[in-house]
Amino acid sequence: MFLAILLASLLASTSRAQSPTPSAAPKSRTQIVLLGTGNPAADPDRMGPSVAIVVNDTPYIIDCGPGIVRRASAALRKGVTGLAVPKLKTAFITHLHSDHTLGYPDLIFSPWVLGRKEPLEVFGPTGLKAMTDHLLAAYSEDIDIRTNGLEHGNRTGYKVNAHEVKPGVVYKDDNVTVKAFLVHHGSWREAYGYRFETPGKVIVLSGDCAPSQSVVENCNGCDVLLHEVYTQLGYNESKEDWRKYITSFHTSTKELAELATKAKPKLLVLYHQMFFGREKDTEEGLLKEIRELYPGKVVSAHDLDVY
Repeated sequence: MFLAILLASLLASTSRAQSPTPSAAPKSRTQIVLLGTGNPAADPDRMGPSVAIVVNDTPYIIDCGPGIVRRASAALRKGVTGLAVPKLKTAFITHLHSDHTLGYPDLIFSPWVLGRKEPLEVFGPTGLKAMTDHLLAAYSEDIDIRTNGLEHGNRTGYKVNAHEVKPGVVYKDDNVTVKAFLVHHGSWREAYGYRFETPGKVIVLSGDCAPSQSVVENCNGCDVLLHEVYTQLGYNESKEDWRKYITSFHTSTKELAELATKAKPKLLVLYHQMFFGREKDTEEGLLKEIRELYPGKVVSAHDLDVY
């Protein structure tokens, strides 16, 4: 009798072990990778502005500052498998300032040379198509040599589908829904921020901008807000003509503290940090300024940080 009961128990355990359970289903994973946190300053520790949002090992690039592809490769070495260079095939541009687009030809051609077969899909403001056409024309001899010469390169991976967007949902797939919204960036007629909705997070990126109500509205308690910033100290010690520029195009720590208090992100990430080349104008000072006015969780990002 005891043996019969033991056998029945073992058979039941085996049956349960073989039965699928809901917890066995793979979970969605979202990573925010800072490929570049810099600005036009030639800081060797901060590449040009670029962020990768990686969902289920699929990367979505926001802005193409100098050094973008090599930073993606460095992130791959650190274990972000979604940033293997041939996977870089979807990008969003906030505006056409040079520091945000100097890596655009790198994003077009380097992943192609390294194996990408699909055309690059790029979304951004009016003027993006003209910029793309001119870049492809500028590199026409390179394309000819690589495709018709001894490299036998594929004839699809260098191509670009450039989409000029308007405010609203501009992209959607199984991983993300991406919404573009206008921000104020000085005299630029079109500058965009982006809201990414993934299965695990809501992420909002300001791009370059002066304080913009649209950022508050699109964050509205979002998981992560990435926002550009400059120090009040740097402003106070600047000349009058520079002050006029900076207040029209960018956001101070004081202004960002007010904005974030309204937007209520779970995490505020400072990027495109602007320091004015003075010894007193430091990252420590930047964080001190904003933390004195904003009680929420805030970090100052560095290249290759992952959130």
